[in-house]
Amino acid sequence: MNIRQVTSPLSGSWTVGRGPASSRLDGAGLLVLFITALLISPLNLQAGGSKPPERSRHGMVVTSHSLASQVGIEMMKRGGNAVDAAIATGFALAVVHPAAGNIGGGGFMIVFTKDGKVTSFDFREKAPAGARERMYVDAKGNYVEDLSHEGYLSVGVPGTVAGFDLAKKKFGTKSWKELVAPAVRLAERGFPLSWQMADDFNSLKTDWRKYPASARVFLKKDTIAYEPGDIWKQLDLARTLKRIQRNGRDGFYRGETARLLALDMKRNGGLITEDDLAAYEAKERAPVHGTYRGYDVYSMAPPSSGGTALIEMLNILEGFDLRSYGHNSAQYLHLLAETMRAAFADRARYLGDPDFNPEIPIARLLSKEHAEAQRRQIEMSRASKSVLTGFSEPEKGTETTHFSVVDREGNAVVVTYTLEYGYGSRIVADGLGFLLNNEMGDFNSVPGLTDSTGNIGTRPNQIAPGKRMLSSMTPTIVSKDGRPWMLIGTPGGRTIINTILQCVLNAVDFRMNISEAITAGRIHHQWFPDVLRIERGATTLDSQRLLVTMGHRVQPIGPLGRAMGIMIDPRSGIRYGAPDPRAADGMAAGY
Repeated sequence: MNIRQVTSPLSGSWTVGRGPASSRLDGAGLLVLFITALLISPLNLQAGGSKPPERSRHGMVVTSHSLASQVGIEMMKRGGNAVDAAIATGFALAVVHPAAGNIGGGGFMIVFTKDGKVTSFDFREKAPAGARERMYVDAKGNYVEDLSHEGYLSVGVPGTVAGFDLAKKKFGTKSWKELVAPAVRLAERGFPLSWQMADDFNSLKTDWRKYPASARVFLKKDTIAYEPGDIWKQLDLARTLKRIQRNGRDGFYRGETARLLALDMKRNGGLITEDDLAAYEAKERAPVHGTYRGYDVYSMAPPSSGGTALIEMLNILEGFDLRSYGHNSAQYLHLLAETMRAAFADRARYLGDPDFNPEIPIARLLSKEHAEAQRRQIEMSRASKSVLTGFSEPEKGTETTHFSVVDREGNAVVVTYTLEYGYGSRIVADGLGFLLNNEMGDFNSVPGLTDSTGNIGTRPNQIAPGKRMLSSMTPTIVSKDGRPWMLIGTPGGRTIINTILQCVLNAVDFRMNISEAITAGRIHHQWFPDVLRIERGATTLDSQRLLVTMGHRVQPIGPLGRAMGIMIDPRSGIRYGAPDPRAADGMAAGY
């Protein structure tokens, strides 16, 4: 047996053996390995420390900020349904959660009605008409560092207001005046800043000072940092919201708001015009649908990659008795990592805006047959290698927000929307008070260049005028016997997909309540880079060593995602809600 030294990023190095087959242990070694894995694996390291979920008999709203959760509940108490509450909550988050709540970004909504109908709304941002495939490369074809994520050229045409308008037209019962009023009050009267928000504002002082309009919003007297407890008012944003109150969609995409936004773009080298804004359309799309151990899973179709990848992974894992391995054991995490690797390879190969890529093989990717073929490639004793075959995937922003809503009638809504980076482009639209997204960085910025370092140049997600950039947002509703059972979603860039996967597995396979399912430790693998990221404390040190022995490159990391979820007891109808403890200001509110 050849002996080699393995260096662990966790606790130094140790010695393991390798046979002539280069990556296989002998039979006795494997037996010891997996018996050890089962013995040392915790049933659930994190769930034991989770808070009990909030309970209600009627409505429930779970968001990343307590004030937004309360807005949603109040809307339902005044007779609004879950869609009304979701829209009011979304506008409120644009005020109280500027890191990701937005009217300057975009996202997705899934609606599951009380009579069992399921649909979704796509309000992902679009490339302006002036965008070009090679707009982020120089004359020599080299990527201009960060141009796709910094400055006015990084901004896509916002979709949030149009998406809320489309959902309102189909399901809403309240007027624009009623839906936007709570957000206007919060912006005009202000609210006390939490420690987290004050820290965020202070940490970004350099960015705010690059843009005078941003400095006016996020710094006192344009120069002084806010303190925790300071009352933060946003009067320009209040005026923008009032135009939406009066004129609905046209209060954003036409008239004064559109004029001022287009003028700010023109002055600073941006591409968005009044014509781009007037032409923007949200779309109603059929969600992707799959099944997992008797449950129905509904999630977002392209241009989000999230739902397709989620269902593909659930199909693969359905062939394993996951509970028998023990939660977050080495064997369990190995299976998750290999499954994630396969799904993310398919994601990079095939997915993009369906309006520009009509050949996307969604039916095949969602099929049980495809999952069976993927499952056969998994070796139980060792990690496979991510092989570059002309496809890869770059790092993306991680600041998004999700909220889940259910009303007393049983209508359920999940919304995930984003600005891309935390606080988006860091640019406040001059005179308008809201942050602009930097979503153009979600396109493949260097056409034709794909390598294992994370560059990607494949065709489905290259820039084109009017095209929607690929997303990882994964708002998801799991149902049982035709009724919503679990509502879940999270921020986190590409980690979103794997966070939702693990929350669903925790609830279905390990029978955790919603708080436990969300609190439990997580991992992330995304094919390239070929690294298995594990939240600190998610599993034992011995399990991580076993994963390294199996060939995984293990990297301990901080928190993954901030999920917001609801679970509905099918017998009693009681709603159980939980915010992720990783989100400092999250709140579940019910009545």
